Amino acid sequence: MTYGAQRVLEEVSYVAYHFHWPLSEILDLEHPDRQRFVAEIGRINASSAARR
Repeated sequence: MTYGAQRVLEEVSYVAYHFHWPLSEILDLEHPDRQRFVAEIGRINASSAARR
């Protein structure tokens, strides 16, 4: 199964926006690791929004 280019772009953009990491470092992450970062950023954002 292939992972869609659009989905990779969304994940990379999300991590880059929140962590300010360079593209090369984000693309070097294994797919499961990148997904974990995306999930954790989402959790942090949801927790932060709930506190407002």
